[in-house]
Amino acid sequence: MQSNIGTIHSPALPNVIPKHSKWLLGQGVGTWFCIDKTDNEKQYNIKRFTPKGSLDCDRIFEIENNGSVFDIKEPYQFTHISHCSKCRIVQNETVFVFNYIKE
Repeated sequence: MQSNIGTIHSPALPNVIPKHSKWLLGQGVGTWFCIDKTDNEKQYNIKRFTPKGSLDCDRIFEIENNGSVFDIKEPYQFTHISHCSKCRIVQNETVFVFNYIKE
């Protein structure tokens, strides 16, 4: 029996998950995260999916001001600790924190 525990590489991206989603390895198993811009310059829609494509959460997050500018068009990676209430994204060696504000 093959186990996914400790899997380093992302599984194949299920068709139901947006193509720009990012894999974040977790303890035992990871999750897919997807971020999209909203009409408010400080707010983003972040979705979290299971490895097989089930939607865990779909919420609006607000970015904390850290003196840097997050550019969704530039390369970035979700990092720990990220979940349905707070997400962290690394871009150009800067950690951006996104806090849940509403569904």
